[in-house]
Formats: sequence, C-alpha cells, structure tokens
Amino acid sequence: MDFFSVLTLLGGLAMFLYGMNVMGDGLEKVSGGKLEKILENLTSSPVKAVLLGAAVTGVIQSSSATTVMVVGFVNSGIMQLSQAVGVIMGANIGTTVTSWILSLAGIQSSNFFIQLLKPTSFAPVLALIGVVFLMFLKDAKKKDIGTILIGFSVLMFGMETMSGAVKPLAEVPEFTGILLKFSIPVLGVLAGTVLTAVIQSSSASVGILQALCITGAVPYSAAIPIIMGQNIGTCITALLSAIGANKNAKRAAMVHLYFNIIGTIVFMVVFYTVNTAVHFPFLTEAATPAGIAVIHSAFNISVTILLLPFSKLLVKLACLTVRDKGTEEVVSPEDKEFKILDTRFLETPALAIEQSRNAARNMAQEAKQALRIALTLIDDYSEEKALQVQKIESKVDRYEDELGTYLVNLNHKNLTLEDSQSLSIMLHCIGDFERISDHAVEIKDAAEEMHQKKLHFSQKALAELHVLEKAVNDIVEMAYQAFAQRNMGLAAAVEPLEEVVDELCRELKNRHVDRLRAGECTIEMGFILSDINTGLERVADHCSNIGVCVTQVRENLFDTHSHLDMIKNSPDEKFYREVETDRSKYVLP
Repeated sequence: MDFFSVLTLLGGLAMFLYGMNVMGDGLEKVSGGKLEKILENLTSSPVKAVLLGAAVTGVIQSSSATTVMVVGFVNSGIMQLSQAVGVIMGANIGTTVTSWILSLAGIQSSNFFIQLLKPTSFAPVLALIGVVFLMFLKDAKKKDIGTILIGFSVLMFGMETMSGAVKPLAEVPEFTGILLKFSIPVLGVLAGTVLTAVIQSSSASVGILQALCITGAVPYSAAIPIIMGQNIGTCITALLSAIGANKNAKRAAMVHLYFNIIGTIVFMVVFYTVNTAVHFPFLTEAATPAGIAVIHSAFNISVTILLLPFSKLLVKLACLTVRDKGTEEVVSPEDKEFKILDTRFLETPALAIEQSRNAARNMAQEAKQALRIALTLIDDYSEEKALQVQKIESKVDRYEDELGTYLVNLNHKNLTLEDSQSLSIMLHCIGDFERISDHAVEIKDAAEEMHQKKLHFSQKALAELHVLEKAVNDIVEMAYQAFAQRNMGLAAAVEPLEEVVDELCRELKNRHVDRLRAGECTIEMGFILSDINTGLERVADHCSNIGVCVTQVRENLFDTHSHLDMIKNSPDEKFYREVETDRSKYVLP
C-alpha cells in the first residue's frame, strides 16, 4: 500500500463511521422514543427483557446506546438492577443485526438477482431515494427515512472503500504475519477489546473486521478471538457513563462487563478444548463477512442462553464489586424524583424529551396542588397546610431551574419536529406554572394575615369568593390538561374562561366597594380581598399564556400579543358561545 491507499482507507473508515452514526440517529428519530418507553415499562420477566433489549438495539443499531440508557434508567430509579440484566443481554444480541447487514458486502455471484443484493448495486439507488425524500418532501417522518437511507448508503460506500483499499495487503507478508499473531487467543481478544474501546462501537469494529476479511487474509483462527474481544471492548461506553452515577447504575455497567468477560472465557475455554480434541479444519480457512456475522450472532445468543438463568449471580457479583458503604448517603424522595432528568438520556433525545414531559407534568401537578391547598386556607387555616404550600413552591422553583437547564441542553440535540414542538411548549410553560405556585404563596400569606389578625369574610363575600375559586381551579385544570395532552381543543377553551374570570374579579371588586360604602366591610379586609382577587386573576392570566403557547406551537404562530388580540378583539361566534356557556356556570350569588 502506498500513501494514497492509506488515505483512501482512512477516508473509507470515516465514511463508514459517519454513515453508521447518521443511520443510527435517523432510526432513533423514526422510532420516536416508542421503543425506549416500552423498554422503560415492560421488563417484568427476564426473557421479555432480553427480547426488548434485542429489539431496541436492533432498531437503533447500537448496544452502547442501549446500555447507557439502562444505566440512566437504573440511576434514576426507573428500572431495577435485576431488570437491567436481561436488557443488557438482549442488547448484545441486537447489535449482531449490523454485522448481518454488512455481510452483504461479501456476496460473490454472477447471478443478476443475487448481484442486486450487493451494496454496490442497491446503495446508489437508496442514496438517490434518500436525497429525494430530504430535498423534496415536507413530511418530517419521510425526511427521517431519507436520512436513514443516506446514512446506510454512506456506510456501505465506506465499507466498499475500506475493502478496496486493504485488498493489496493480502499480498504483503508482514500484514498476514500480524494477522496470524492474532490467532493466539489472548492477543486476538486484546486487539478486539482495544479497537472497540477506542471507537466505542462493537458494530463498527465488527464492520472493520468484515472489511479486512474481504482481502482473504484473515483466518477464522484470528477472527474468532478478535470478535470475543470486541464484545468486551463495547463495555467501555457503559462504564464511562456510570461515572458519577449511583451504586446501582455502576453495578448495571459492571453486569455488562462481567457478562461479556465470563461469556468470552467460557466460550473460549469450551471452543479451544474441543478444538484440541477435534481440530476444527475451518480455523485455517479465510474468514468471510457472512462467517463473521454467524460467529458474532452464535456467540451472543449462546452466551445469553447460558448465563440468563444465572442473572442473579451476575447481580451478586456486581454488588460484591460495587459494595454498599457504611456511610451511604440517603437520597430524599424529592431528589429521587429529579433523577428522571438524567444527563445520560440527552444522548437519546427522544427519551430525554419523554423524561422532560414527565418532569414538566409533575411540576404542573405540584403547582395545581399548591393553589388548591392555599385556597382552602381562606376558610380553614392551619400552620401545617401553610408550610406545605411553601414547600411545594420551593419544589416548583427547583423544577423550573433544573428542568429549564435540561431543556436548554436538550435543545442543542438533533430533534424531530414533534419533539422540538414539545420542547418549545415546555420551555414557555414551565415559567407560567412556577408563577402559579408563587401566587398560591401570596394567597397563603393573605390567609395567614387573616388568621393572625382574627379577621373573617362575611358569609356573602365568602360565597362570592368560592365562585371565583371554582372558576380559577377549573381553568388551571383545563390549562394543565391542554399542556399535558397537547390538546388543541382544551387550549382554545382556556381563553373564554379566562374572560369570565376577569369579569368575576371586576364584579367582586365592585361588590366589595358597595359593601364598604354600606359599612358592611372594613378597609383592612378590602386589602386582603384585593390581594386574593389579584392573585387569582393573575393565575388565570398564566393559564391563558399556557393555552396560547400550546396553540401557537402547534399552529406555528409566534406573535403572542397579536394572537391574543385576534382572539379578544376579533372573536368568532364560537368564542362568544363559549364565554356565555362559562358565564352560566359561574354565577355570583
């Protein structure tokens, strides 16, 4: 090989790795996080966990990504360590799909139909279709499919380029001599481990091995140990991901490592023991891409069948390695709740979006709860409830801070249109939910002042306030459901009710002035009523913001003021009908 052949080899390797990355990203976006959600929820039995791990990895084409997700699930408490074992084993099986796809590069035949299966035949067609999808279609899903096709084509072109560049090496005695040294099992395993640890992808390292096999210079005696090492090397990603995680997440990464090390040792001992007695003739033959795929699959499937019944022992071994410390830090329930925003999920944006939705819904529920409790304090004040409102408000503040930071980091990732819309809605709305909890504290403060000064509303004023409270509780629930479900119908229904809340607030102020003039109320109680009234009116305003945000993002509108102006100053008949319907529901006594 000359200098330019080396450049060609490096270029082919770059295309191969880039194509694999692009194809994996496209597959992940098309799956839309659905497989990850299934993985999160349906791991009740070991066999089911193995099948799910294999399915997810087969789709996203990366066992490393799956195991990193598992480490994140365990770290955030979503998945138990015992459930993670089966998923990790399944991930090792799922990653063999790539080697079967790449084995197509080794097809040799003069038959027209068989030649069509060669990447050099169909990859250009797929690339053309992918470019058409990307350039001329507007549907986001079709664009993602186009990305997959282009990524696959680039991967296959890279594979062919690598294969062509290394073919002359078959005639170089030094090269074949090096490969023969890898026939020594320990050296072969070490070489496969190091190569995979460096590029952090067993699929890619197996692909590189398959490209070398096309030269005809790689015997099975060298290929088998290298494949074993590649399975060990892929553990590096999960081990790096576990740095800074809790002890169970570290144990999940160790389970992955032990599974592959024990599987490799057992396989190698059995294989070479039998070989000593039988002398397998195929070991001296040149390995083929299809042969590599067979060995890769046979190893992972057989090891999974062998070790799955001993999954509890793997967990115990991991627990012995990562021991419980006598001074183990106790994690509060609140801190556990925030662990769903694990930074490991950022590498799987669809999953990170789903975890963010869960956190945003939790935050909104807390804000609703704070307001509901604060309103009960007006009638029946208690220190315990008042303290609860304050604690919830602090928790909502923490949600806004941590979730907001997480969403900003997630915004830099490659998101689908739907996920991008979800992120925009969350970024805009979490501030409004936080302000609702702030107003709940203001209402709590007003109730506390009444309690300390032994002041009370008249029965008539209290009855009027209850109507307003009911309307505000309903609009908060409506805004929450519109946000949680991204329900356009509910989002549109928020604004008419907000109009009615404004009318109720104005009427309550007018009635208070009338009672003040008649000597039926005091100025001091008037100030407290004004604080409560203002707080409830602003809560409704924030609900309006949430409804408008959901509508804007879904309809690609961006000017909030013009949107509200259009609704309030140029309403249609439907808006008037909904306002009248809401007025009839909330009538002051």
